[in-house]
Amino acid sequence: MTEATKAPKKTANPTTPKATQGKGKAPKAASKAAKKESNGFYAVFATGGKQYRVKEGDKVKIEKLVGEHAEGDTLNFDSVLMTDNGGSEVTLGNPFIKDAKVTGILSKIARYKTVDVIKYKQKSRYFKKYGHRQPFYEIEITSVR
Repeated sequence: MTEATKAPKKTANPTTPKATQGKGKAPKAASKAAKKESNGFYAVFATGGKQYRVKEGDKVKIEKLVGEHAEGDTLNFDSVLMTDNGGSEVTLGNPFIKDAKVTGILSKIARYKTVDVIKYKQKSRYFKKYGHRQPFYEIEITSVR
């Protein structure tokens, strides 16, 4: 083969930094986070030992609640820790905000997929396997006040 038939090698321009060599788009995760932060009124409430950040129209899977509940019931959560009305005013509780409430409709009562728990000790013929399905309530948030 001669020198004329070989394809020329492509090299990157050493003066151009690697950060600007892409398509010029912002990372997707950063843009989604910015959109989520700028969308209206939201609240953070606590139930089942966990905290949930919600706004109207969200669907949230929470821990099973004590008492008798059926699908279609309206649930009120008074333990609101924080509210934000779109960035201009943030209210923090100490520990909870008085007169703040998150209301939702119980849309589904179900259980998660099976989590297998295995105990095994080699060379001693010890093997135990069992499964666990954690119950949850799926709630559609109707109002945040």
